[in-house]
Amino acid sequence: MGKDKIILGIDPGTTIMGYGLIRIANQQPQLMTMGVLILNKHDDHYKRLQRIFERVVSLIDEFHPDDLAIESPFFGENVQSMLKLGRAQGVAMAAALSRNLPIFEYAPLKIKMSITGNGRAAKEQVAGMLQKYLHIPNENMLPQLDATDGLAAALCHFFQSSRPHSQKQYSSWKDFINKNDKRIHGI
Repeated sequence: MGKDKIILGIDPGTTIMGYGLIRIANQQPQLMTMGVLILNKHDDHYKRLQRIFERVVSLIDEFHPDDLAIESPFFGENVQSMLKLGRAQGVAMAAALSRNLPIFEYAPLKIKMSITGNGRAAKEQVAGMLQKYLHIPNENMLPQLDATDGLAAALCHFFQSSRPHSQKQYSSWKDFINKNDKRIHGI
C-alpha cells in the first residue's frame, strides 16, 4: 500500500473562505478538519488577502497536505465581485506555491457533480452528501456552508485522482468516436 495522502480543499472568498482537509488511507477518505476564515471584520480588501495567505500557509504547515484542490471562480454578472474572488483564489494559490504544493482547480459545477451527481445541487445538498459519505456527526457540521464547499473541493479531487488509469478519458465526442470505432454502429 502507498502512503496516506492528505488533500486540502479551499472555497475562496473575500468575506468567508471555507476549507476542509481529508486524509486518504487505503483509498478511503476521512475527515481531518474543516473550518472557515471570517474576513468581513476587515474593511481593507488587501488585509483580507493577507489573512487568506497567512491562513492557507498555516494550514499547509500544520497538516502537510500533498495537494491543494481549489474551487475556480464562476462567471457572474458582477465584475467587481468576480475580480475580488479571483484575487482571493490567486492569494490562496500563491500560498500553496510558496510551500511547493501542487494545485488542482475545479469548477463549482464539477465539484457539485462529483459529490451529488447533480452539477446544479444546492450547497445544503452538497453538505448533506459530505456528512453521509464522510460520517460527520451533526455536532461537527458548521453553520457556514463555505466549510463544506472547501471540503467538497478536496473530496472532488480525491474522486478525480483516484480513477483507475485504465479508465479511458475523452476530450470530446469526436475523441470518443475515434477511440471506440468498434462500438459505433450505423453512422
